[in-house]
Amino acid sequence: MTEESRPPLPPYDLTTALQKVQAAEDAWNTRDPEKVAMAYTPDSDWRNRGLHFVGRPAIIEFLTAKWKREQDYALRKGLWSFEGNRIAVRFQYESHDEEGRWWRSYGNELWEFAPNGLMRRREASINDRAIDESERRIFGPRTEADRGVDFPLW
Repeated sequence: MTEESRPPLPPYDLTTALQKVQAAEDAWNTRDPEKVAMAYTPDSDWRNRGLHFVGRPAIIEFLTAKWKREQDYALRKGLWSFEGNRIAVRFQYESHDEEGRWWRSYGNELWEFAPNGLMRRREASINDRAIDESERRIFGPRTEADRGVDFPLW
């Protein structure tokens, strides 16, 4: 194992897959690009919507721009499936743009982990839907009572 690691380590079981998903949600809700990037291998390979990029510097650059554009971002992730060193999740997040318009974004991610528990591959497919501020349902990180609670499809 390398010096750098991010437990739990693969292969994943239900408990450790759920821990990995919650840890990712918690990290992304910090909106701290440097902190988030440390969960990925130095050469992590990403596809996000129509973009493809590789490596932590590119991840930091992408997330910095994302959270400048997607203000008051708040995310929920849910385990979809897992096997060995791979996890699939569904997610939703809400944010508003510079003009104050609110959006809910829906998507799926496919994750592949290195033996040290860092993510070496991430593929994300995402769709956006304009919402009224009164339709919001994600207000910051989950409370302890909300951990593990599924979220609506629409």
